[in-house]
Amino acid sequence: MFGNRVTLFKLFGFSVRIDASWLIIAVLVVWSLATSLFPYYYEGLATETYWWMGVLGAIGLFGSIIFHEMCHSLAARRFGMPMEGITLFVFGGVAEMEEEPPSAKAELVMAVAGPLASIGIGFAGFGLVRLGENLAWGAVPLGVLRYVMLINLILAGFNLLPAFPLDGGRVLRSILWSWKKDLNWATRIASKIGSGFGFLLIFFGIFAFISGAFVGGIWWFLIGMFLRGASQASYRQMMVHSSLRGQKVKRFMKTEPITVGPSVTVRDFVEDYVYKHHFKMFPVVNDGVAPRCVTTRNVKEVPREDWETKTVGEISSPCSEDNTVRTDTDAEEALASMRKNGTGRFMVLDENGKLAGILTLKDLLDFIALKVQLEGGGGDDAAMFDRQ
Repeated sequence: MFGNRVTLFKLFGFSVRIDASWLIIAVLVVWSLATSLFPYYYEGLATETYWWMGVLGAIGLFGSIIFHEMCHSLAARRFGMPMEGITLFVFGGVAEMEEEPPSAKAELVMAVAGPLASIGIGFAGFGLVRLGENLAWGAVPLGVLRYVMLINLILAGFNLLPAFPLDGGRVLRSILWSWKKDLNWATRIASKIGSGFGFLLIFFGIFAFISGAFVGGIWWFLIGMFLRGASQASYRQMMVHSSLRGQKVKRFMKTEPITVGPSVTVRDFVEDYVYKHHFKMFPVVNDGVAPRCVTTRNVKEVPREDWETKTVGEISSPCSEDNTVRTDTDAEEALASMRKNGTGRFMVLDENGKLAGILTLKDLLDFIALKVQLEGGGGDDAAMFDRQ
């Protein structure tokens, strides 16, 4: 989901990060508050005052989203769920869970914690506004407080929509999970409802755009697209976890991989291996041991005039955590490593350090798609993995 992220600070042991995309919403929020909302409700103030109010309002929104997601994370910690941290991105924020909730009760408590926090901020803001009115605080603090109060109530209301993976969708999933005792089924139903809400928002956005509300229509359209994509991505993530949990790498590896000898020249390697088999990484084997690997990246570092004299053994790289796993490694862990390292092939070594096979991303995803098709929701759900 996320691209470039920067860690801002740590709070209660959680890393609070900001995705580069959040800068877009931050600028838009400041601009819309300073040029539209505050001038409309509070006439006659200086232009720079409106911009300061816009900045303060954006900071209030920033802090509210962090508090919302922090309450999710604290509730998750209570049930022993590992959390990677909190990331703010273009459509808000997300508490990053490493695994699915252990029970329907944990899901419910974690899901409602965020909206309750936003409602709490909203009511606290209402109390401060009333106090400020009695003490005549002035337009600037009262305007910002009213905005923070209202945006938190709106945030809570929107998140309580029964559209997975929004908080309301997670509440729905917890109810379905508790009813059927089947997390996969509950997630599939909740994600389809979430996709349905996404389509409704897309349609509403198109209608608003045609009706003349150009900016609002674009935002509703984008939010609908995001919600639809997020619901499908959340379902895929859950199916990955449930399909690979407890499975070892040795079940999925190819036991007769194509290997390269260290004496093969770079030119022969390119012509007879890369162009023939279309792989980007090959094990370099010498007497059955695979201490090294060679990739197309290694080849690109060699000048073309040296391809005839340089050998694979000279340009290959040692085995490392970036290109190898053990036969007893958990398949879910191996998939996470592939995604982290941006590679689709790992060498698999046995307990003696010898090459036992090759693990590919395609093999893992094909297994997940087949498992979903046979045990899950059928072809449509499996197709979500086939397109990856």
